[in-house]
Amino acid sequence: MRITSTSCICPVLVCLCFVQRCYGTAHHGSIKVTRNQTKHIEGETEVHHRPKRGWVWNQFFVLEEHMGPDPQYVGKLHSNSDKGDGSVKYILTGEGAGTIFIIDDTTGDIHSTKSLDREQKTHYVLHAQAIDRRTNKPLEPESEFIIKVQDINDNAPKFTDGPYIVTVPEMSEMGTSVLQVTATDADDPTYGNSARVVYSILQGQPYFSVDPKTGVIRTALHNMDREAREHYSVVIQAKDMAGQVGGLSGSTTVNITLTDVNDNPPRFPQKHYQLYVPESAQVGSAVGKIKANDADTGSNADMKYTIINGDGSGVFSISTDKETREGILSLKKPLNYEKKKSYTLNIEGANTHLDFRFSHLGPFKDVTMLKVIVGDVDEPPLFTMPSYVMEVYENAKIGTPVGTVTAHDPDAANSLVRYFIDHNTEEDRYFTIDASTGTIKTAKIFDREETPWYNITVAASEIDNPRLVSHVPVGVRILDVNDNPPELARDYDIVVCENTKPGQVIQTITATDKDNSANGARFHFSIDEGLSLNPNFTLRNNEDNTASILTRRRRYSRTTQDIYYLPVLISDGGVPPLSSSSTLTIRVCACERDGRVRTCHAEAFLSSAGLSTGALIAILLCVVILLAIVVLFITLRRSKKEPLIISEEDVRENVVTYDDEGGGEEDTEAFDITALRNPSAAEELKYRRDVRPEVKPLSRHHPSSSLDSIDVQEFIKQRLAEADLDPSVPPYDSLQTYAYEGHRSEAGSISSLDSATTHSDQDYNYLGDWGPEFKKLAELYGEIESERTT
Repeated sequence: MRITSTSCICPVLVCLCFVQRCYGTAHHGSIKVTRNQTKHIEGETEVHHRPKRGWVWNQFFVLEEHMGPDPQYVGKLHSNSDKGDGSVKYILTGEGAGTIFIIDDTTGDIHSTKSLDREQKTHYVLHAQAIDRRTNKPLEPESEFIIKVQDINDNAPKFTDGPYIVTVPEMSEMGTSVLQVTATDADDPTYGNSARVVYSILQGQPYFSVDPKTGVIRTALHNMDREAREHYSVVIQAKDMAGQVGGLSGSTTVNITLTDVNDNPPRFPQKHYQLYVPESAQVGSAVGKIKANDADTGSNADMKYTIINGDGSGVFSISTDKETREGILSLKKPLNYEKKKSYTLNIEGANTHLDFRFSHLGPFKDVTMLKVIVGDVDEPPLFTMPSYVMEVYENAKIGTPVGTVTAHDPDAANSLVRYFIDHNTEEDRYFTIDASTGTIKTAKIFDREETPWYNITVAASEIDNPRLVSHVPVGVRILDVNDNPPELARDYDIVVCENTKPGQVIQTITATDKDNSANGARFHFSIDEGLSLNPNFTLRNNEDNTASILTRRRRYSRTTQDIYYLPVLISDGGVPPLSSSSTLTIRVCACERDGRVRTCHAEAFLSSAGLSTGALIAILLCVVILLAIVVLFITLRRSKKEPLIISEEDVRENVVTYDDEGGGEEDTEAFDITALRNPSAAEELKYRRDVRPEVKPLSRHHPSSSLDSIDVQEFIKQRLAEADLDPSVPPYDSLQTYAYEGHRSEAGSISSLDSATTHSDQDYNYLGDWGPEFKKLAELYGEIESERTT
């Protein structure tokens, strides 16, 4: 089958169509040579004809966006078997067959019924087949071919990332790369120039340029100054068809901002400045501001101000405000109009971040001169000292002088000064001051132990101008006198063990004194001399403001005396010395060997006997164990029984265990239970062998009829009656087991208990017919039968 393409619609494709017809395989894919074969009816000989060769195209072309009223002709399918009589039927299957592409089944012409978009789908894969219209049998194998959608220039270039925002440093060299823009075209880049994009600049010249092929935007001027112009709006156009007439285009905007560099030095607006500062300005306060202008921004405009020389460099200081970039002038020392009326300062402002590429534009600093004029102010009185510290003893009488403050008028008038105390707090009421001389005196009695320090404020004002007031702090220290006796530091709980040895330290005591160290740090301890010598305890002064209590006896007894009292005398080292007396309480307690206190109560009886808690628990535990042993022994004695008759053959030996299925009855000699298991097999009645019966046995000769009528139940009752009436029976029970199977059966007994006395007529030869599982059983019973026969 030959597929013929006739898509030569426009003049541009005329040459292509010709090449397709002549050299299609070289440009569009594979060549398939078909061979015509005629198949006869089954049973007939197949006849081979000479094959006809034909070029088979595997690719068609159809233009996209076809808007004509008639379907677009795509191509033609033709089979070598088609003689033009309509006997060949062409069938088209695959992508879009029947919906997008239709075929004339007689002529093989293929048409496209819809407008196609190459950007949505570039090609369609279909299958062609030629069949006999009468027999519906294929004339040739199914062929696959492709219909490619031919591109037209129906898509304009687009900038997917625009608009753009970009920065470039000012003063950059010409040709500095700013940004690369890229436009995309949805048309086929492999066909024609539909997707070949060329870039151009529509707006932004002469400052910037764009590379037509790459879309790289570059600076087009030297030394573009941000301070002259900062923002630029550049419009870039992308046009397909390589920029030719008729091509489609798209554009985007690139907003370019010049970033700052430090290319401008700071400059003071004036070379001379003048500043007025009153002499009353406080030290550390800001007295003025100065600023140098810098056209740069950000860190490029940061600067530092310094005072490089001048007679006021030691009186004033300057710092930089980082937010406003101003120089803040502050006062380092107080001003005095009467001493100096003006100062001259040379102030420099310099950039802190330099760019050495632009050092030729420098220097990046500037200097100006500042003249500071000191203004005269009527000042309040000035104290000779910024603060005062005075001392007075705590036992000073009211009206005792404490100290004197002095102030004078700093102005040239030198007015008289008046002193007074601001009674704003309670501490101010403890003192008075002479308004003319400034002498401070006591107004109350002091107690250093209650308040060791007083802080007051003294004010001074001019008599001519009382509104001008100055203040000074005055601290009054209260000096100590020895007016407090020493006392024990705390309440002591002293314990002495009963087994304490003589000379043993049982407690170390110390004392405190409300007075300071000069009057109360050295303490002396002793026993009150007014009492007789204490035979139980003594006191040793350690010469380090402590004392130790020692024992004087070998043993102490709580039962005799459990509490002792020891009076102690404590004196300090003040002038004059003071002393106090205290009584210590000492308790007698029972202690462990390591000195730990066990108990201090004398009414515990066992404790006084010298028994510890562990010993008492051990004694009680031993008593409980002994009682348990006695109870166990008595219980065992009561439950024990001794036999009345001791025989060599114990009746309890009659309990016999049989582990096998047959022949076990012959293994026992203690008791024969054959008669019990099968009374009909018993030849005689046997009596118990563990005791000697005194009653006469029953007659051993019984007719056979009586043996057959013996009932096991009656037999057991008879034996029970004999045991109950026999005085020679032991007092304990004898265990006997009777496995009674019943009194006969119409089917006969299947037990082997009577196999020793009776013989069976059973024939076991049939066991050999039961299979290999019963082979061993058949051999055993076969031997038994053979022995029995013998």
